[in-house]
Amino acid sequence: MALYLDSAIISEAQAARKLGWVTGITTNPTLLGKSDLAPAETLKQLKAIISGELYYQLTASDFDGMVTEGKAAFELIGEQTVLKVPATEVGFEVVASLSPNIPCSVTAIYSPAQAVVAKEAGAKYAIAYVNRATRLLGDGVALVRDMASVLAGSQTKILAASVKSPEEAVATLQAGAHHLTLPLPVLLAMASHELSQQTVDEFAKNGRGILG
Repeated sequence: MALYLDSAIISEAQAARKLGWVTGITTNPTLLGKSDLAPAETLKQLKAIISGELYYQLTASDFDGMVTEGKAAFELIGEQTVLKVPATEVGFEVVASLSPNIPCSVTAIYSPAQAVVAKEAGAKYAIAYVNRATRLLGDGVALVRDMASVLAGSQTKILAASVKSPEEAVATLQAGAHHLTLPLPVLLAMASHELSQQTVDEFAKNGRGILG
């Protein structure tokens, strides 16, 4: 299992690196639009900050344009690249074309059938938008569970996005997601609990250590 930061803000990436347990960074066009830097410069700086995978989502809409953009992203990011390709008919064609040479994920999956196609096209990851699927379909966690069922035993892993709380994150993992990508506030919330801090405070008040 891996935890990713879902952001294109440089300061947030630096904070995630400092945590020491965040594997990589996922971006999308909306997140890149929130950066003060141009998309290419943002990606260059994110690449330098974190050593793990860096996801870039294609914005072109036709096959040739998407393939060209995917290759350009790989030239920019290098071996850390994972392309995010929308779950559309042309998107699956692009994944089948590029996945032998560039790791691809299929993003915005809303049915287990699309997860099957992603697997057959050679995708490394199938991305489900959990909270959004709950709002649009009724149960995003159930979607992940169904995806896990049809992908069982395959090389295609589920990356859950649009996760809004630690509770939703855990439910998603219990449903079969392999990895999570989370905004920085949710990552931080995953690591904290008021009772943990209360316990630490009690030890600090009543205990002693080697440094006095």
